[in-house]
Amino acid sequence: MKYMIMMFGGIGTTLENRTPDWITGMQDHMMKLDQELRDSGELVASSKLIDPSQAKTVRFQNGVPVPTDGPFAEIKESLAGYWIIDATEERALEVAARVVEYTEFPMEVRQVMHL
Repeated sequence: MKYMIMMFGGIGTTLENRTPDWITGMQDHMMKLDQELRDSGELVASSKLIDPSQAKTVRFQNGVPVPTDGPFAEIKESLAGYWIIDATEERALEVAARVVEYTEFPMEVRQVMHL
């Protein structure tokens, strides 16, 4: 099965109260985990996203789609990056837990629907 593991939060709000050592440690932690997923063959896709302040949202307004600035969600609720892995649900939850254990921020794990 494929699972999407999603991290939420804007770069600024996520890091504003963290020390430089913590930030470096978090980056190392994420890079090592990413490499582990690549080496094991579990990684299907992954990407970091730009800060949500640079995002655009298209909404249906007055009968037409209209692009607007920003996601208009709390920055902490914005998608910051993701992995899609091919693994069991137990493994996907383990990967997410390893990140949450370090960052203390929630991650969402959702099975990719197969049609």
